[in-house]
Amino acid sequence: MSASRPLGQWMLIALVIGNIIGSGVFVLPAALAPYGAASLLGWGLSLGGALMLALVYAWLAQIVSNHGGAYAYARRAFGDRVGFVVAWSYWVCVWSANAAIAVAFAGSLSAVWPTATATPLRSALCALGALWFCTAISLAGVREAGRTAIVTTLLKLVPLVVFGLLGLGWVHLSAFTPFNPTGLPLISATTSVAALTLWAFLGLETATVPTDVVNDPHRTVPRATVIGMTIAGLSTMLACTVVVGMLPADVLHASAAPMADAARRVWGNAAGFAIGVVATISCFGALNGWVLLQAQTTLAAAQDGLFPKPFARLDKRGTPWIGLLISSILASALIASNYSRTLVGLFTFTILLSTAATLLPYLVTVLAWWRIDKAAGAWRRLVAVGALAFSVWALIGTGREALSWGAVLLLAGWPIYLWQRRAAMSAARANS
Repeated sequence: MSASRPLGQWMLIALVIGNIIGSGVFVLPAALAPYGAASLLGWGLSLGGALMLALVYAWLAQIVSNHGGAYAYARRAFGDRVGFVVAWSYWVCVWSANAAIAVAFAGSLSAVWPTATATPLRSALCALGALWFCTAISLAGVREAGRTAIVTTLLKLVPLVVFGLLGLGWVHLSAFTPFNPTGLPLISATTSVAALTLWAFLGLETATVPTDVVNDPHRTVPRATVIGMTIAGLSTMLACTVVVGMLPADVLHASAAPMADAARRVWGNAAGFAIGVVATISCFGALNGWVLLQAQTTLAAAQDGLFPKPFARLDKRGTPWIGLLISSILASALIASNYSRTLVGLFTFTILLSTAATLLPYLVTVLAWWRIDKAAGAWRRLVAVGALAFSVWALIGTGREALSWGAVLLLAGWPIYLWQRRAAMSAARANS
């Protein structure tokens, strides 16, 4: 493995799985409690849509070799303006996702160390501590973050699958009746569920972002994308569905650590504590992977002159440290400004914001594939149509509040784009 490209096949697969299996699988069942069995329909649609998106990303990774993921695809297909919008939107997704994962870490920690999260302020401090610890790991270098991803992925994937399989025997079918307890039309309830459950699959594109530090990216990235998404998607859906079936809806909705509470209720305090430890490790591992990603997200755009130059500045370990620190500061501000909410309320808000921010890059990526791969066969075109329809549908399902905040954050980036364009034009005139 090249020293300049320290991420190999197993590290990248672990990074994809680790970024997908994070906070959602352990905390999301509480947000799904009001939807009953309708959540199963939403899960199925989200899994299918996420798999179609993963295939589109894998195909593009074989065609477009430059790093940056959705940004690189959008810029090649539609030019600098759309490329910047996608880069900015995805960056917002990443640092807001880190806020949500850090909050989920605090929620999981409550099952292991209740006094640490006894008040909203303590919970916020725990979340901030985890965020900045992972930032320090990424500052130590990409290879260290990749090794951490392998260890934490193994520590959470195996127990998660075991829990899901064993828990099937304790699922009560009454937990899924009535089918749609919300009182909303089924399509509305399912759309809301799909927006929430898609959060559990965010990260399917992870392998396509840091390709500049990936060994043999033309083969490694597509494999890691499809393999990682399939393993993580099936494991997540199984475990979350089991939790919903093990706990009463009122208990589930109020729980900050529903999987640990389910294990405790069925198998005793020791099992609850063990799941709490696994959940805490899982959230930490996902946070580690996403913090690594947030620095790589802005790097490509900065190198192309669409983001400010400091975002492309590397330290001696090859880490884009300024982008890393600015992203963590913004995630910290999001946590601090909303810490008075309950953990479940804060988590739900931040995942909808992050999902809304990332669905635009997903949508543009599918459109970019359509323009770039004009010779694609009928089967690939059918998959792309499904991925596009799913992206639009899930975007609608995030709701007015998340869409409004996403639009505000997206517009906040426009002055930066105009400034960068003006600087580029001035430089061009000076050189002419």
